Amino acid sequence: MGAAYWTVVQHVVHDNDRYITEKLAAIRASIAADAGPESLSRELKIIRAADKTYAVRVIDSAGRVVAESPRMNVTLPIEVFPKNISARGLRPVTITYQTRNNKTFALVTADAEVGGQHLTLQLAQDRTHDERFIAHYAALLTGMLGCAVLTCAGIAALVTRRSLRPLKRLAEAVERVGATHFDERVPINGWPDELQPLATGFNKMLGRLEESFTRLSQFSADLAHELRTPIAILRGEAESALTKPRSSEQYREVIESSLEEFQGLSAMIDNLLFLARAETSGSFNRSYFDGRVAIEEIREFYEAVSQDQGVEIQCRGGGEIYAEPVLFRRALINLITNALRFTPAGGSITVALDRQKDASKVSVADTGCGISSQHVPNVFNRFFRGDAPRNSQGTGLGLAIVKSIMQIHEGDVAVQSELNEGTVITLNFPDAKSNGAPTREDR
Repeated sequence: MGAAYWTVVQHVVHDNDRYITEKLAAIRASIAADAGPESLSRELKIIRAADKTYAVRVIDSAGRVVAESPRMNVTLPIEVFPKNISARGLRPVTITYQTRNNKTFALVTADAEVGGQHLTLQLAQDRTHDERFIAHYAALLTGMLGCAVLTCAGIAALVTRRSLRPLKRLAEAVERVGATHFDERVPINGWPDELQPLATGFNKMLGRLEESFTRLSQFSADLAHELRTPIAILRGEAESALTKPRSSEQYREVIESSLEEFQGLSAMIDNLLFLARAETSGSFNRSYFDGRVAIEEIREFYEAVSQDQGVEIQCRGGGEIYAEPVLFRRALINLITNALRFTPAGGSITVALDRQKDASKVSVADTGCGISSQHVPNVFNRFFRGDAPRNSQGTGLGLAIVKSIMQIHEGDVAVQSELNEGTVITLNFPDAKSNGAPTREDR
C-alpha cells in the first residue's frame, strides 16, 4: 500500500510540474510576442479566463508590478513567493503555501525577457483539489491497511487457535498421565500434518513408559515374593534355635543352613545388579575370538559336575564370534547350568556353533524335561519358574540375564522346547557393522 501511495503522489506531482512548466513557457511566449504593458495585461486576463487554476504576476527590474491576476495581491502577496529563480529547462523550484481560506498553492518564481528588459514571473498553481485527493487517498489506504491488519489478525488468531487445539489436548493428556494412568493416548486424527509426528511420538513414549512401569511393578512384586521365602526360612531357623538351649552341633547346623540361604540371596542380588548395569551401561567392548576354544573351556569347567550327574556335554562346529568375551562366557554358563539342572542322568547336552554369513549362532540343546508350550513365551521373564521340576531350584534370573546379554550384543535369543523331550536355546551374535568397528576382513 505504501508503494501505491508513493506512485500516485509522484504521478500527481509530475503532472503539476509539467503543468507549471507549460504555463511558464506559454507566458514567456505571450510576453515575447507583445511587449506592451497593456497588451500583456490583456493577455494575462485572456489566459486567466481560460484556466482558473493558476495566477500569475509580472514584475519589472525595478520591482514594480507590471501585471497580475485579479485579487492576487490580496491572496498571494509578493513576499510569499520563493526568492530562487527556477532555471529554464529544469524542474521548477516550488514551495507550498496555504491561504487563510484553507486553499493550497504551489508557488514558483521564474524570469523572462521583453525587448531587452528583464522581468520576474511569479506563478501560483491552485493545488487544493490535489492535496484533498492525496489526503483522501491516504485515508482510504490507511483504512484499508487497518482493515487488512484486523482481518489478518483475526484469521491468524483463528488459525492459531485451531492449530494449537491439538497441543492443548496434548497438554491435558500430559496432565492426566500418572503412575495409575499410563494408558492415556492422544488421538492422531484431526492433527495437522506437521504435528502428527509429535502425537505419534508422544503415544509411543507413553507406550514405552507403560511397558517399563509394568515391568518395574512386576519386578518389584516378584522380588518381594522371592525375598520373602529365604527371609522366612532364616527367621524361622533363628527363632527355632532360640526357643531352648541347644548343643553347639545344633547351632552349627542352623548357621550352616542360614549360610546357604545367605549365599542364595547374595547370588540373587549379584544377578539383579548385573541386569541393572546391563540395561543402562554401554561400555561393553566386543571383539572377534575363536568361539570353539571358548566353548571347550566352559565344557571343561563343567566336566566334573556333568560326570557326577551322569550327563554328557558335547561340542560341535567352530568359527569366530563377535562378542564381549566375559558376557559370552556368562550367557553360556547360565544356559549350561540350566540344562544340567533339568537333564536327568543318562541325558546329554550339546553346544553347537554355526558360523553363518553375517552372524554366529550358538545353540545349547538338552534332553531334559522340557517346557510346556504355555510357559515357553515367559521363560525369559525375571523370576519365572513355571513347571514343577523347575520351581525347586534357582532364582529364575538366569535366562533373563541371557536375554539382556543378547540385547547388549544387538542379537536375539530363541527357545524351542517339547515337554519331556528337551529344550534348545539359540543365541544369535551378529557380526560387526560398518560403523567404524573392526570387521572380520580387517583382521
